[in-house]
Amino acid sequence: MKKLILTTLAAVCMLCFASCGDQANSSAPSETAAQTSAVSQETQTEQSDEAEFPKDKEAPSQAEEQPQTEDTDESTASDAIVVYFSATGTTKGVAEKIAEAAGADIFELIPAEPYSDADLDWNDKNSRTTIEMNDPDARPAIANDTVDLSGYTTVYIGYPIWWGDAPRMMSTFVEAHDLDGKTVIPFCTSGSSPIGRSGENLASQAGSGNWLEGGRLDAGISESDIKEWIDSMN
Repeated sequence: MKKLILTTLAAVCMLCFASCGDQANSSAPSETAAQTSAVSQETQTEQSDEAEFPKDKEAPSQAEEQPQTEDTDESTASDAIVVYFSATGTTKGVAEKIAEAAGADIFELIPAEPYSDADLDWNDKNSRTTIEMNDPDARPAIANDTVDLSGYTTVYIGYPIWWGDAPRMMSTFVEAHDLDGKTVIPFCTSGSSPIGRSGENLASQAGSGNWLEGGRLDAGISESDIKEWIDSMN
């Protein structure tokens, strides 16, 4: 009787073990499916990133995303300047044409005591200009001689011709400035008189600078003739 009972219990235990094994096997596919689903979602995310930044077009770096700025720290200063004195406006007009054609800076010298029409009357032996030009040592004062020539390599010096020479105020100017190492180009305006020795006289008074011959320029000189004259000085 005991033997029969033990045999029956052994059979029941075997059935239980078999049932548990089947349940374990049946749960395995469910876990594998969950893992496969997670991997699939990660793959879809990576593919989405690649679609936004394809491999043949790399994503811009932080530096590339920032707007690029041009280097604007360039010097625009000219190496030439036109310095002139104009009593009636004629020399002023020519000086402005030279400055524009040469790309030069420009500076007008103003007399401390302006010249009146009576002062400019060359027919009057007692007029101011007649007295000044008859005195080689006359040095009329300049009201605004504040120009700094140190940064220029070429200096154009313009003036009207008075009694065959440059106004004495131009002597005041050249004697007050160091023109060493600079190319100095004198030019003048007049009714008909040539530049004569006015440039040479100023060069002697300056005592420095490489003075060129310069020339007389008509009040109505054209832009093309101005450029041609400037080129002839180089």
